[in-house]
Amino acid sequence: MDQQLTIVKVGGKVLEEEQTLHIFMDDFASLPGARLLVHGGGRSATALAGRLGIETKMVEGRRVTDEKMLEVVTMVYGGLVNKNVVAALQARGVNAFGVTGADMNIVKAHKRTGTEVDYGFVGDVDDVNIGNLTALIKRGLVPVVAPLTHDGAGQILNTNADTIAAALAVGFAEAFDTRLVFCFEKPGVLINPDDDASVIPFLNRELFQMYRDEGIIAEGMVPKLENGFNALSRGVLEVVITNIEGLTIPGKGTTLGE
Repeated sequence: MDQQLTIVKVGGKVLEEEQTLHIFMDDFASLPGARLLVHGGGRSATALAGRLGIETKMVEGRRVTDEKMLEVVTMVYGGLVNKNVVAALQARGVNAFGVTGADMNIVKAHKRTGTEVDYGFVGDVDDVNIGNLTALIKRGLVPVVAPLTHDGAGQILNTNADTIAAALAVGFAEAFDTRLVFCFEKPGVLINPDDDASVIPFLNRELFQMYRDEGIIAEGMVPKLENGFNALSRGVLEVVITNIEGLTIPGKGTTLGE
């Protein structure tokens, strides 16, 4: 196993502001070796829902997905955002193709239960199936994966893109030397969220727990890090949280370790 695969999850302002999106696409297209991109699109989904008169409900950064919101996120994630990203990569000479987790049975999930909040049609990952994607990647194609999954009984589920990226990284670790990069607008995990110079360059589980107990690491960064540490413990070689600059410059951002 000597072929490297870089899995990049992109979201936040990077994905949904035109200037940063162009820079990201240029940098992603320049990455060497095999690549796979997982994207979010929450801001676009919220904007479309508003135009359709559909209320957006969030609990601790997680989107409550009722039937109407599921229609919105399916349209936005699987259609608008996914195909715009594919077209942008094709324009840069990257032979990309767009899929959701439901396509080719890539990501199977179950509807989330057992929580105080009813999140609706939100899925928690059960299994990934990377056989077909592996064959396509080895032919030089680049998958662009939207954060939708299925339950095996015909139900589409809205699933966290960070979770999908980490689950795919674990699956591909059996076939590739796999690197996972979470790319967003901040330069890494920050001690002070208002100071981009306060990047924590390295985190292990002990440091993560300490910063979490102190309230330095909180909200959406917690599940992102939990996904990252889980991936590391299951065979992924490297996990980095960074911004666009860190995609192409080694050592930028926050590197996770055991």
